[in-house]
Amino acid sequence: MDATLPTPEIGHTATAASLAGREGFDEQFLGIPVPVPALPGVETVLLPYTHFSVLMRPDKRLAAITALGIDGAKLMDLDRSGIDWRLDPRLPEDQQTGERVYARNDIDRGHLVRRASAVWGDTRAEAATANEDTFHYTNAAPQAAKFNQGLELWLGLESYLLENAADNGRRLIVFTGPIFSDVDPVYRGVEIPLRYFKVAVFLHEGALAATGYVVDQTPQLADLDDVSKPGAVGDAVGDDAPR
Repeated sequence: MDATLPTPEIGHTATAASLAGREGFDEQFLGIPVPVPALPGVETVLLPYTHFSVLMRPDKRLAAITALGIDGAKLMDLDRSGIDWRLDPRLPEDQQTGERVYARNDIDRGHLVRRASAVWGDTRAEAATANEDTFHYTNAAPQAAKFNQGLELWLGLESYLLENAADNGRRLIVFTGPIFSDVDPVYRGVEIPLRYFKVAVFLHEGALAATGYVVDQTPQLADLDDVSKPGAVGDAVGDDAPR
C-alpha cells in the first residue's frame, strides 16, 4: 500500500524568506498580556504566521498549541480556491506531518487555526495572507472526516466561536491543540490524537475570562478500517471526554 502513497517532498515550493516578517500571535491582542502557553521540559518550536502562531512539537510532528487572535469587526469573506497545502520551510520535513498521512483515506487535514477565523485585517491583502498561511501543514492535524466536518463536533465548535466574535464585533483569543496520550493510534508513522481542546479567552467587564472545550474523535476513528483501533481514553486519563 505504501508504494502508492505520495513520496516525501525533497524540496519546498516556498522558502523561509517568503515567510519573513510574519509577526504571529499578538500577546497584547486583548490589551492585557495573554502569552502562548509553554510546555516545560518539552522541546518545541514557535512558528509565527499572520494573526496566529504555531507551537510545534517536533517529536510528534504536530502542533502542540496554536494561538490565534480573532478581530470580529474586521473579518472578511475570502474563499480558499487555489490554495494548496504546503510544508513550512522553516522546519525540517521530518519534524512536520505532510501529505503522506492524509492521502487516499478518510482522514482530513484538520485546521487547528480555522481558516475563516484568521481571515481578517485592515486590508484585503492582510486577510489574504492570513488565508494562505492557514494552509501550512504545521496548522493541520489528522482528524477523521466525520469528526472534522461534524456540525455537532469540531466544525460546530469552530463555527460557534467564530459566530460569537463576528456577531458581537468582539476580539477573541483561541488556543487550540491535540491532547496527546499513550493510547493514540499510530498511522503511517504519526500518532493520531484522540482528543482536541480549544480555549477561548476574552474580556468580560474589563477582566479576562475564558471557556474551555474538549472534543473526542475516538468513535469516528474507530469507523476507519485502515486505522488501528483507538485505545480507551477514559482508562488512560481516568475519565471520559465531555461532550
